[in-house]
Amino acid sequence: MGIALPNDFEVRMRGQLGAEYDSFIAALESPVPTSIRLNPHKTSTLSDTNDTVGWEPQGRYLAERPIFTLDPLLHAGAYYVQEASSMFVGYVLRQITGDKPDIRILDLCAAPGGKSTHYASLIGNGGLLVCNEVISSRVPVLSENLTKWGCPNVLVTSNDPADFNRLNGFFDVVAVDAPCSGEGMFRRDSVAINEWSVANTHTCAQRQQRIVADVWDALKPCGYLIYSTCTFCPDEDENMMSWIASEFGAENITIDINPEWNITPIEKDGCVGYRFIQHRTRGEGFFCCAFRKTDGSSSSAKKLKNKISPVPKKLVSRLCEMTVGTEFEYYLKNDIAIAVPQAIASDVLAVSDCLNVRKMGTAVARIFGDKLAPEHELALSWALNLKALNAVELPLPDALHYLHRDNIFIDGASTGYNLVTFNSLPLGWIKNIGNRWNNLYPQNWKIRMNV
Repeated sequence: MGIALPNDFEVRMRGQLGAEYDSFIAALESPVPTSIRLNPHKTSTLSDTNDTVGWEPQGRYLAERPIFTLDPLLHAGAYYVQEASSMFVGYVLRQITGDKPDIRILDLCAAPGGKSTHYASLIGNGGLLVCNEVISSRVPVLSENLTKWGCPNVLVTSNDPADFNRLNGFFDVVAVDAPCSGEGMFRRDSVAINEWSVANTHTCAQRQQRIVADVWDALKPCGYLIYSTCTFCPDEDENMMSWIASEFGAENITIDINPEWNITPIEKDGCVGYRFIQHRTRGEGFFCCAFRKTDGSSSSAKKLKNKISPVPKKLVSRLCEMTVGTEFEYYLKNDIAIAVPQAIASDVLAVSDCLNVRKMGTAVARIFGDKLAPEHELALSWALNLKALNAVELPLPDALHYLHRDNIFIDGASTGYNLVTFNSLPLGWIKNIGNRWNNLYPQNWKIRMNV
């Protein structure tokens, strides 16, 4: 039985696609491609496939969809399961910023974190990525995915877009993956079909305008806006593109694309955006465009109050032994020592003063007087100093039982904290207290399937 689509959607898409409409419907009734994006700082056996996503060097198509939950490398952050079309934002970012290192990026509508982890791989050692999610209940999954990815140059905030006007002219790039009507996901998401209506597309378009308007002042002069949706609706895509250009005097940026990718350029009022349609391009429905800000004021931050204190100096040398890769400042929050790269420390403090920060840098250790207990975040971070820690390599069955939070026993391991690894990639911590092992994997992250 074919896919059941809303009548008003069908009528509009027939007008948009003309003779290609039947091919579009056939594509919606075909299997959904499975794709992942590799973490360049970690290794995965899935990198062996040579079926690469054209616009993303770290993107891979898989011949079939495995049971990702039962792959320890997913939990280690070696890759992110991501729809291929949405990886295009990384291509756009690389093209508009070139080789410019150490940029400040705001990912405004960030949960669950697919595009955030992508940006985290591209910002450079001195760059800063602020990932915001206004819906508080979605922040934990965003923080979890960013923790697994491991980049220490990241903040997670939970603020309304309007709150970012406190950081006037602060960001080099603002990425708005706008909440939308979800038409591009109809092939994989029946809920999106059931919730669709013409009225909802109008509501989404109004919300998208408000979001962009609220955050515009946070973008520095000559900074870039990357706007994207997963819909085909003109009100949310090309009409929004035209509105951004006229409302803010923004300069639309043309992106060079390979004709072999079959991405569809969409023009409107002298602007061009890029649409992914399932019967043309190997991925789900997607739209993306980019703009350069042509006016505005230079960077400033409305200082509120400093909520973060430094770690006691007597502990800094021990924390330094646990981290590697760059120089860090160490801050104390709720008895947890947090490592923030020195290159972005002042920026992190500025953001922390102005916004509701839910995660920052890498949580290294919990402090108990003069004792340090390593935090789970450290195990997965690019900042982890493997040479300074006891590590225990687990075979697949034991790794899955560890991730299931079962009791496991390891002969010959050191007393105290041990790093658990699989294929040499850290999964977390376990503590040998002599007569038993304590599994320290986070309770709310554990595998709930039978292993």
